[in-house]
Amino acid sequence: MPRRFAGWLLDPADRASLLSARPAVYPRILAHHVTLRFGVPAGFPLPRETEGFVVGLADDGAGIQALVLEIGGTTSRPDGLTYHITWSLAAGRRPVESNAVLQEHGWTPLGRRRVRLEPRLFLSPARPRP
Repeated sequence: MPRRFAGWLLDPADRASLLSARPAVYPRILAHHVTLRFGVPAGFPLPRETEGFVVGLADDGAGIQALVLEIGGTTSRPDGLTYHITWSLAAGRRPVESNAVLQEHGWTPLGRRRVRLEPRLFLSPARPRP
């Protein structure tokens, strides 16, 4: 069953510009959204921020590439994880793995680049049961 999560949709024009400036390393390009909180109820309040700053890059060299964002003056989400956009993936890798890559490998600072963000509630795709 799909679960809701709250966050921000990356502005399409900013997405295109970022993909030109910071090309995807792996074949599956996501470059779609930033998660604030996973598993939220239907009435969860949307975040108020409408912009962020790309400030870093993470790449584990094994199929996960993510851009780190600063939102509301911090890169830290309320759950202790790091604000990021999963940028690209190799075959067999999943977007959620970006969290572990950031925790285990850290990230490399980049120059600050402003991006527009649209607060949204999303539905995650249902995962098949084993």
